[in-house]
Amino acid sequence: MHYNYRKSFASDNNSIVHPKVMEALERVNSGHYLSYGEDPITSKVEERFREIFGPSSETFFVFSGTAANLTGLSALMKPYNAVICPDSAHIKVDECGAVERFSGSSLLTVKTADGKLRPHMLDPYLDHIGVEHSPQPSVISITQSTELGTVYTIEELKALCSYAHSKGLLVHMDGARLANAAASLDCSLRAMTTDVGVDLLSFGGSKNGLMVGEAVVFTRGDLAEGFKYIRKQAGQLASKMRYIAAQFDALLTDDLWLKNAKQANKLASLLAEELKKIPGIRITRPVEANALFVNMPAEAASRLMETYPFYLMNKETGEYRWMTSFDMVDQDIYDFVKAIKGSLSYLSLIHI
Repeated sequence: MHYNYRKSFASDNNSIVHPKVMEALERVNSGHYLSYGEDPITSKVEERFREIFGPSSETFFVFSGTAANLTGLSALMKPYNAVICPDSAHIKVDECGAVERFSGSSLLTVKTADGKLRPHMLDPYLDHIGVEHSPQPSVISITQSTELGTVYTIEELKALCSYAHSKGLLVHMDGARLANAAASLDCSLRAMTTDVGVDLLSFGGSKNGLMVGEAVVFTRGDLAEGFKYIRKQAGQLASKMRYIAAQFDALLTDDLWLKNAKQANKLASLLAEELKKIPGIRITRPVEANALFVNMPAEAASRLMETYPFYLMNKETGEYRWMTSFDMVDQDIYDFVKAIKGSLSYLSLIHI
């Protein structure tokens, strides 16, 4: 079945390519350049990443968020190692076992109510360090903002990274929505990554205005040793890399990444305020970035999905997720709210 929607609340992946990113692609679409990142455009953008994340950082471009996670984590582990992550982590739930298959390592999941790891949650897995019968934890993986829409504070990140390092563990941050988290915290990208002790992160572009492309950032260059070979083996070395780099060039110019994220976050807050006025809808989690989780009658949700796609995240609790995107405007929220009221009115739950 094929759908055509004006705006979708299923995922920020469904958004358009930002016009400035399209312009950047057009600008580099002339002449010949050396392949595989040996071009001046890629070199320029790699230097911009060093300015953002620190002079010792090393950045590599790949095609997708899953690729960013599996290649980056593979660089930090041996096959007998394990990653400690929340049970809601994208690497566990939505990447088809990619990290395990590619790295040979294990994922040790921690049940969390809000998608966040805390230092004490690591302790049950640390007893296995040195035991030859058990996978050896070497990395913790967190997501910022999390898959449940929550955002780690700077203080939470400092505490977690410090504790992990004290136990000999490295810290990976899945930053598919890193821009939204920075906008939520009103901080720089470095302040919640390099400065708090994150060792490896991804900086997402696809959900924030890019056509394709994610950045793998090692905040310590020594950790990136051998990564270029891992990227090649994973089929993630773009021959025409200038087209990925040019998109990031546009995203980093005049803080377009931040403007986009602020718009998406603002509209999530607007939607949350409107939902509070509607009987039959309950927001189930704090709205801290650009995700909303709600309970609503299943019949109303099914009817609403006929015009607006979105996901059922928890069948048992009847929890649905709505995502806002940078390319939405206030009117898109009001149109969606009207459709929500219509779906509920159909069940005679409210009167329009």
